[in-house]
Amino acid sequence: MEKESPTNRREYSRVYAYIPLSFRKVLPEERPVIRARLAGDAIFPGSNVAVPEIGDRILYEWLKMLNNKLDGIVRLLTIHAEGFHALPSKAVQISGSGMNFSSAEPFEQGDMVELKMILTVNQPTALFAYGEVVKVEKQTSGYIAAVTFVKMDDHIRDEIVRFVFEREREILREKRLTE
Repeated sequence: MEKESPTNRREYSRVYAYIPLSFRKVLPEERPVIRARLAGDAIFPGSNVAVPEIGDRILYEWLKMLNNKLDGIVRLLTIHAEGFHALPSKAVQISGSGMNFSSAEPFEQGDMVELKMILTVNQPTALFAYGEVVKVEKQTSGYIAAVTFVKMDDHIRDEIVRFVFEREREILREKRLTE
């Protein structure tokens, strides 16, 4: 079996997917303040606080269910209010450490890019991620840009890794059905 070279070792699995995505080059003056975040975090800080456990188990389960439904409604309203519902779908290759995508505009190595995307596992997760351009390839019609995620905490990265894992499972299921 062929050994994987140390330069080609990957920390995260990556998959091809078709996701709602838009991107823009980050201006130099914005760089110091960028940070990956879920859409709506600035609008509803602390909205993912767990329901405190209470003595009445049935009441607790009802409150937890209502809290989850309200979180879902807020998530959908946020997606709509921040323009995520109008994102064009694009083919990407994504992992917990970065992604690549096609672009009509050329990027330069070292450019910072804001990525506005929706990842759907069970519920849609709208997020803003930031990536540093590490590679650009000219194609017949446009470019392929590869970015490494930056300024991202573990919570956001976990959302991306969860999406990749679910997409891998989906691909395996489709393969089994066609065999």
